Amino acid sequence: MSDHSLRVVFAGTPDFAAIALESILADGWNVVAVYTQPDRPAGRGKKSRPGPVARVALDNDIPLEQPLHFKTPVTQSTLAGYQADVMVVAAYGLILPQSVLDLPRLGCINIHASLLPRWRGAAPIQRAIEAGDPKSGVCIMQMEAGLDTGPVLLSGQLDIRAEETGGSLHDRLAELGATLINTALQRLDNGTLEAIPQDDSAATYAAKLSKEEGQINWQQSAVDIERRIRAFNPWPGSWTQHRNQILKVQAATTASATAADSGQMPGTILGVEKAALRVQCGDGVLEVTHIQLPGKRAMSVADILNGRPDLFASGEQFGEGSGA
Repeated sequence: MSDHSLRVVFAGTPDFAAIALESILADGWNVVAVYTQPDRPAGRGKKSRPGPVARVALDNDIPLEQPLHFKTPVTQSTLAGYQADVMVVAAYGLILPQSVLDLPRLGCINIHASLLPRWRGAAPIQRAIEAGDPKSGVCIMQMEAGLDTGPVLLSGQLDIRAEETGGSLHDRLAELGATLINTALQRLDNGTLEAIPQDDSAATYAAKLSKEEGQINWQQSAVDIERRIRAFNPWPGSWTQHRNQILKVQAATTASATAADSGQMPGTILGVEKAALRVQCGDGVLEVTHIQLPGKRAMSVADILNGRPDLFASGEQFGEGSGA
């Protein structure tokens, strides 16, 4: 039996959303249906498996809907049949037309992993790290037809740590979002939420990530490359070519400000040291500390050199065409 009277429909797909759904259920909200994207092939056998949100719904015997889109009258009629007071959306991955946004009595609210209006769009967590932002956060937003343009109902923020990766920030923001959504639902239920319009002039766009972005461009500065390595960990990852193989760079640090550029071409290995490879960048020097070799697990440079001391040599070039 639910502890709250609001009829809630939840829509989301990945882990970020599943953590929020679990929190909503633990807090006693009346979730009458869960919407998530259709099951995708996964694993070696490429068999269709339910995603994180689908698994939570199945484990809790909540009606599960997995439409391809909301363009048909039948799909919208099914949603209307749940007579939701509010629809909570988190990383769902499907566009909701205005006719769907208008169905719940109190509309649709979204758990968005940025401090809006900064980083509207698909990849706010990674773009914040990539840009060197000092803070990130979560906004609970009233949804409207525009992309993450609706008024903010509630927000929370946290500092982005010096060693923060896309994965670690994702996990911290997921927990923050899971806490905020329960507060937002309580205030929505008792009518104490205030909608604050966004400043469109301050908006930035967080473009969707692509595998191609993972290729390291050594012409960039060491600072920018180091941020991208952290931002793109675990996906899409950061990689470079070496001796006609693809190496995944898992972690790196920027060399001290006193380290002078060598005059070498960007991508040149300046030194093979016990704990790091020193690599010339377009501006500054990057110290690569952890690498994943093809078919291997990620390892520290020190461990790799212990087993293969001749794998890297000063003067070699990382990047396209290296090893030719």
